[in-house]
Amino acid sequence: MERQQILGLYDWDMGVCFRHPGAKADTTVVRTLQLQSGIDEQIRACPDCILAMEAARRAAAEGTGISYVPGRAGEAL
Repeated sequence: MERQQILGLYDWDMGVCFRHPGAKADTTVVRTLQLQSGIDEQIRACPDCILAMEAARRAAAEGTGISYVPGRAGEAL
């Protein structure tokens, strides 16, 4: 898949990327953690990080023979 096709699989909104916390940018939720206080904390990623995470998932899937499905960057294979 091409860059825009992969990014189109996600919903984007302004936020702070977990790997680039210094600036607000278009981000998508990759995981929601429930804190002990009962508050849900969203872990967000920017387009560059999503593409890097997708590439890592694809490589891991190919290495293990698991079918790669894009659009699930925050999930395990």
